[in-house]
Amino acid sequence: MIRVKSRGNETAEQMIRRFKKACEKEGLTKDIKRVAYYEKPSEKRRRRIRSKPRISKPIH
Repeated sequence: MIRVKSRGNETAEQMIRRFKKACEKEGLTKDIKRVAYYEKPSEKRRRRIRSKPRISKPIH
């Protein structure tokens, strides 16, 4: 859970900005965008394959 405490005489806009940055840093916004719409199983598979590190094959 992400919490943001007020720093002295900080405005609400500044607190919201810090909160959004903390959410992005934790990867929360990316997850929310990903689950906001239906993703086909084939698309999930493609995304997982793309995210894995590639192993280069030696050239003979």
